[in-house]
Amino acid sequence: MTDIVALARQTLAGTDLELVDVERAPLGLLRVTIDRPEGVRIEDCERVSRQLSRVFDVENIDYKRLEVGSPGLDRALKTETDFLRFAGRRAEVKLRQAVDGRRVFVGLLHAPACDGAPDGARAAPVFGLELEAEGGPARALRFTFADVERARLDPVLDFKGKRR
Repeated sequence: MTDIVALARQTLAGTDLELVDVERAPLGLLRVTIDRPEGVRIEDCERVSRQLSRVFDVENIDYKRLEVGSPGLDRALKTETDFLRFAGRRAEVKLRQAVDGRRVFVGLLHAPACDGAPDGARAAPVFGLELEAEGGPARALRFTFADVERARLDPVLDFKGKRR
């Protein structure tokens, strides 16, 4: 799988597209997820699909079907860069360890506040999540990227299908 990710990342190098994920699914499906700040167009998926098909054929990567798509509105946040890029957006974060008896939190994601590290060592960025008020005052949750088991954007859509 590492070879596939490396090949896909190398194929996208020099483009404005970002490799979000590569997944092997049942029945030989190879699913590649790409993104860019302005959003992914169908033409981007077609172009990447053609490029990856050629590269995977040359490199003898075994798959039956290749699917290239965008991450969608509920995009997974897999790297610290994702957390930085989507600061200010609503997110769902599942922590590895429970805080106040809970592991899953939803709120507004905040960029990291870097705490000073002793002896010049780089401190882990501390992200914030402004939790939605449940009948009381809003509160903030602080965590590092290492504390996160999984995270995704959690957009709110109104009935007209527009993001708020």
